[in-house]
Amino acid sequence: MTTKLSIVTLALALALTIGHIVSLPALAQRCTSPLVGAWRMTTLEVGTAGTLQAAPYSGQVIFTESCTLSVQAMNPDANAPATPYTMNGYEAYYGPVTIDDATKTFVITVESSLVRNLIGQSMTRVFEVSGDTLVLTPTDPAEGWRVTYERL
Repeated sequence: MTTKLSIVTLALALALTIGHIVSLPALAQRCTSPLVGAWRMTTLEVGTAGTLQAAPYSGQVIFTESCTLSVQAMNPDANAPATPYTMNGYEAYYGPVTIDDATKTFVITVESSLVRNLIGQSMTRVFEVSGDTLVLTPTDPAEGWRVTYERL
């Protein structure tokens, strides 16, 4: 009985050890892009190319070292018309991100969102980092927006 108990105990200890090793952060995906960090929105511009107008938004975007992205943005007018990304003047979504520094694009796959029909969608964005300034634009200029952030 003691031998069986020892084998079971050893097997359980080994399983727990392997589980712990596999879940170590060092084995997790790591992002090393210049995007990694927290950014505060300084301007949001909407409209068509050449006619972008400032919109009264504030917010932030965070790119983590574990390759996730989260966005929160707010129009001070809670009665602002809904957009594909907002509800009651508020935008919030989160999910894993794949960053391609060579093409200056990233893809966010929305895992959770205030606007629920964004969940499961993948959105590709173009970025430009210059010092402590980040500019994001859609890959399709017809979407008509550009947002600028400063590093926190």
